[in-house]
Amino acid sequence: MTDDIRIQDAGTADKVKLAVAILIVIAGVVGYYVLAAQPSWLRWLAVAGSLVLAGVVVAFSHYGTQFRRFVELSRIELRKIVWPTRDDTLKTTAVVFGFVIIAGLFFWGLDWVLALATRFLTGQGG
Repeated sequence: MTDDIRIQDAGTADKVKLAVAILIVIAGVVGYYVLAAQPSWLRWLAVAGSLVLAGVVVAFSHYGTQFRRFVELSRIELRKIVWPTRDDTLKTTAVVFGFVIIAGLFFWGLDWVLALATRFLTGQGG
């Protein structure tokens, strides 16, 4: 099995399946409003049921196959990740916090100097 992904056009049947799935979702939303007199849980059940049914229809199409392949390849890539150790994470966090503090002090000082210069140039302030 190769890792290359071949992009194929979806056939007419797959496009029809996608259109049917969209219509099923629309029907679920319409059902939500048609069942306005019913309990809320029943109305939401109609929406959830339409989403599940639409998902099943899409799952058996070219789009569903491509999505499953994408998920499989993503899981393979996730296994290749080397996560940093706790020590590396703590050191990086300390560097970030230190930089934020230094940058904050720098911009506070710059703001203070610019405020003094503005007061001096405009003659306002005490």
